[in-house]
Amino acid sequence: MHSIALIGFPMDLGAGRRGVDMGPSALRIAGIAERLRELGYAVLDRGDIAIHTQEVQDIYDPRLKYLPEIARACRLLSEVVWHLLTEGHTPLALGGDHSMSIGSVAGVARWCRHHGKRLGILWIDAHGDLNTPESTPSGNIHGMPLAVILGYGTPELTTLAGFHPMAECADVVLLGVRSLDPGERELIRTTGLRVYTMQDIDRRGIYPIALEALQYLRQRVDHLHVSFDVDVLDPSVAAGVGTPVPGGLSYREAHLLMETIAESGGAHSLDVVEVNPILDNRNTSAVVAAELIASLMGKRIL
Repeated sequence: MHSIALIGFPMDLGAGRRGVDMGPSALRIAGIAERLRELGYAVLDRGDIAIHTQEVQDIYDPRLKYLPEIARACRLLSEVVWHLLTEGHTPLALGGDHSMSIGSVAGVARWCRHHGKRLGILWIDAHGDLNTPESTPSGNIHGMPLAVILGYGTPELTTLAGFHPMAECADVVLLGVRSLDPGERELIRTTGLRVYTMQDIDRRGIYPIALEALQYLRQRVDHLHVSFDVDVLDPSVAAGVGTPVPGGLSYREAHLLMETIAESGGAHSLDVVEVNPILDNRNTSAVVAAELIASLMGKRIL
């Protein structure tokens, strides 16, 4: 029986507002483990990464807010993810703000390099997450994880896997984006990162874009990591997210995307991030996120 291991990352220091630290609890309450067990998976819950967050923290650097604590927590998560993969589990990291993915991808990248596998990443997000300390308008590290993974940013984060970049730009696809800062646009142009915006999805439809993105990655990589930021959904579907942006994926578009990932061979490691119960209504966003993860892991209508 295939096994999935849950690991929580209850941190909101990378975000611009409080609340996403309660995301792991919200996802558990929404029944994410039970939904996966219904699909026939053995599900282990490894609890949460220990986050030592005081109510009043030293920002450290206005362009890299709370860097020491975020780096420490991501390092811990990286080790856990490495061990879960080594034990044969599929790691499913529950956020928490999207800075979490620096840690989860560091662990995956290290494991892939050790086993001679090529890492590919499908980054599903309303935002680019491609800011650097030089380009960031806010200093919030949850706007930087994809840049860090691609080797751009402070060495305290870019080298967490023991090498950098953690993934090659040509092996990454960004899907669902509709809010980019000027520095992110420039980085996309400079690197040639493959990006599918909401405008692309509006024009062409989610299914052909999902197929194209997945076929591209499957031809190049051995290990697919999916990083799913719930803010890719339209706020009418999921209002309880860290940074809501109008004009996102509909409920059915999101399910079709996840179903297409499953049909193409699924994911070998996953993140789900930015659920914010403070902004939610009766845990609706966490329930939707849990349903979507179930679709990604193989749940079908018929």
